[in-house]
Amino acid sequence: MPTSPRSVRHSQTTLTELMIPAYANFGGKIHGGTLLSLMDKVAYACAAKHAGEYCVTVSVDGVNFRQPVEVGELVSLMGSVNYVGRTSLVVGIKVIAENVKTGVVKHTNTSYFTMVAKNEAGEPTEVPPLLLETPDDARRFLEAMKRKELRAAYSEHFDNARTAMLLQENMAALAGERCVVGF
Repeated sequence: MPTSPRSVRHSQTTLTELMIPAYANFGGKIHGGTLLSLMDKVAYACAAKHAGEYCVTVSVDGVNFRQPVEVGELVSLMGSVNYVGRTSLVVGIKVIAENVKTGVVKHTNTSYFTMVAKNEAGEPTEVPPLLLETPDDARRFLEAMKRKELRAAYSEHFDNARTAMLLQENMAALAGERCVVGF
């Protein structure tokens, strides 16, 4: 297991794929699940290249489809390791779609995949430190730290709110919402 730092450049990966009719939903747009599958492949490639180990996806942060992807467009998914913990890595993925006829390029989404490196026994294993060579590398590392901090605070806040929420005491909050209580 290498312990010397690896640069962001070392594991950067781009996957480009033509969007075919088989990937489309009934509305003629590319399935979000198809795009998620491609993003997961890029996340794996980046994480495994950095870690030198098999990696698994443990969470996906911030999947917001900003614009639809059309059949016939070339989709490029650009991934890089933005952050490493002891056994985990955060891979940032930017997705763009290009209309090959018009040359119009659109940014469709950016997502963050948290991956964990596994050893031969399937146990989490330590990953090399990340060498930050540019101000962008450092900014992305710091942003990942902030997302981690905010996610932990949100999770704690939500868990506390859910534990404190008693159904009968909160039924009035449903008034005016788009639901019908049938019990």
